[in-house]
Amino acid sequence: MLDWLNPVKGFGVTFHTMFKKVDTVEYPEVKAPTMPRFHGRHQLNRWPDGLEKCIGCELCAWACPADAIYVEGGDNTEDARFSPGERYGRVYQINYLRCILCGLCVEACPTRALTMTNEYELADDSRESLIWTKEQLLAPLREGMEPPPHPMRLGETEEDYYRLGRSGDPAPGGNGEPAEAGRTGEAVR
Repeated sequence: MLDWLNPVKGFGVTFHTMFKKVDTVEYPEVKAPTMPRFHGRHQLNRWPDGLEKCIGCELCAWACPADAIYVEGGDNTEDARFSPGERYGRVYQINYLRCILCGLCVEACPTRALTMTNEYELADDSRESLIWTKEQLLAPLREGMEPPPHPMRLGETEEDYYRLGRSGDPAPGGNGEPAEAGRTGEAVR
């Protein structure tokens, strides 16, 4: 009966929204903050003395559903030590043309060497520049860190290194336990 009124109702919605204030985001000048668990660009982390956490195990590459990660492991020597273990990631590449930023590589990493930052500006006009190398992915050296290769500085054995490397120093109690001990006082392993 009132079918002729339906198009008028549709135009009414259109005219109503035409005069509303537009919610424009000024993206390049004003960057929106990301959520804390946002999956952005990858980062290869370091131990507190500057050695790399990556041990070249290639588990991240195996876990990647998009086949975007390429890792070649290398053996550490006493003259050239890049990580505290026997091996290190000699070649590490992430192809951001393929990467879907799912985070499965981070879950697969046994040493927490690979994490994801909140950086989301990855676009570029060159295909070659979207394949990030180890040098681009490594976390910058902070104060007190020494660029590798160098000997382990956090302990005499690998066990000491990994325990002390979490916080950099023993627990305040002086009993040799790491500062990241559990609530009951036992060491986190």
